[in-house]
Amino acid sequence: MGESPVYKEYVAGLLAGVATVVTGHPFDTVKVKLQKHNTEAHGIKYRSSLHCTARILSTEGIRGLYRGATSSFVGVAFESSLVFGIYSQMKQKLQGSSPSSRPQPQVIIPSAAYGGAIISFILCPSELVKGTDSTVPLSSRYSSPLDCAIKTVKSEGVKGIFRGGFATLLRESLGNAVFFSVYEYTRYHIHSRLRSSSSDHSNLADIGVGIVTGGFGGVAFWSVVLPLDVAKTIIQTAPDKNSTRNPFRILSSIYMRDGIKGCYTGLGPTILRAFPANAAAIVTWELAIKLLGINRE
Repeated sequence: MGESPVYKEYVAGLLAGVATVVTGHPFDTVKVKLQKHNTEAHGIKYRSSLHCTARILSTEGIRGLYRGATSSFVGVAFESSLVFGIYSQMKQKLQGSSPSSRPQPQVIIPSAAYGGAIISFILCPSELVKGTDSTVPLSSRYSSPLDCAIKTVKSEGVKGIFRGGFATLLRESLGNAVFFSVYEYTRYHIHSRLRSSSSDHSNLADIGVGIVTGGFGGVAFWSVVLPLDVAKTIIQTAPDKNSTRNPFRILSSIYMRDGIKGCYTGLGPTILRAFPANAAAIVTWELAIKLLGINRE
């Protein structure tokens, strides 16, 4: 990383977050519906993510796929700004004055995990509100995401909006370490091959690299941490607010009932979302880095 104003790193991350939400929110809505209803003993059963999507469209229209989008947009935009900004800044500090061109796991993993841990405190309340808003009927007691947040705080205190916080912390720390590791290593090896085959490559090639590295990173993220996300969703949408908040106990219960498949409920729409949403995020991030004049090497 070259010397550049700190705010630029966060602006680039914010733009990446905008791209993520625009691309991925409908997939998120379907995933939450599947996790909520298909893991309950007597809940609505969706045959597939396509069936779930069709049901949402037939009962609520296109707006149904974007339920809770306001809180998601704000949450993901700030989350992305922080995770990319913190990752970039931590990576620069850990590398010191002589950064290596090769990916360094001792730099990438702690930088990404730290960024993930910080953003979990933003994501947890945002996802609690969004998950509740997207899984309850239109005639629910909440008139808006803000109404949901206010009533949750009134009934359960501030800790109520951090229900599922431990599962979110684990998911984001581990997931971002995986994401940035896959992204950095894949990017390094693809660029090495491009440099060896040609002395110059186009901006179109850079976009292609961004799509591949971001997409693979996103798929790796969710392939590793989806069970934690399933547990987090169940904790946040449980009608009994005194039920267990231990994600491992919940996953053990799901595994006993439905096997490994139950722990990976919503895998289809999650993976379908992960590639395009994270590809859009990385392409936007790398483009913003160039436009803002940030030297990555």
